[in-house]
Amino acid sequence: MRPGYDESPLNPVPPVIWALVLPMIACEAYFGLGQIGFLGGGQPGAGLALRQIVAERAAYVPEFVLRLWQLGIVTLDQGWRILTYAFVHLSITHALFVIVFILALGNLIASQFRPWAVLALFFGSAIGGALIYTLAAGVLPQVRFQPLIGGYPAVYGFVGAFTFLLWTRLGQQNANRMRAFTLIGMLLLFQLVFGIIFQDGSLTWIAEIAGFGCGFLLSFVLVPGGIARVMRQIRQR
Repeated sequence: MRPGYDESPLNPVPPVIWALVLPMIACEAYFGLGQIGFLGGGQPGAGLALRQIVAERAAYVPEFVLRLWQLGIVTLDQGWRILTYAFVHLSITHALFVIVFILALGNLIASQFRPWAVLALFFGSAIGGALIYTLAAGVLPQVRFQPLIGGYPAVYGFVGAFTFLLWTRLGQQNANRMRAFTLIGMLLLFQLVFGIIFQDGSLTWIAEIAGFGCGFLLSFVLVPGGIARVMRQIRQR
């Protein structure tokens, strides 16, 4: 056999990326087993009930955080929600989109960032997106902000990191660095069209765009060599 012909056509997925997607896959497997009757007492629709119960326990609710803030109460009893909401989804389609994005973008990002930095990007974007979403809810108390559920804010953080990598590369090539923002522009356009067609009125896009910003800004610090490396690459001609 000729050299190279026995290699897999797919790039191996780094362990840190599997560590992020396996909990999501496990959740969907759990809901799937409930749907086919292996869990939930074999009752019809048990999978949907299980998904609803888990989603309610994992979701991040900005109104609850704001209420605690107004009352001056500091408690960690529900603090885990700002992390868990990114791993539970409203449907298998919702989960599949997130998992595919994490596998695709995460594989690229993990080749440039250390494993701990990939985790920091994911959780930093999820936390940052949730906090900015909460701030928006506080600024607009007359508007109803839905609970956050699903990994899109963290995925948008990966989009931000990917944009950062492309942005620095274009800087090295003395090219138009605005081209790096093509992907986020396409995602925003798709989201706008989707929102107009289905008119869901959801404001969770605020958390997603905030996640993108957090991922992009965190990359300046988390990339090997930090800001010094970025500035050195941009100045090279």
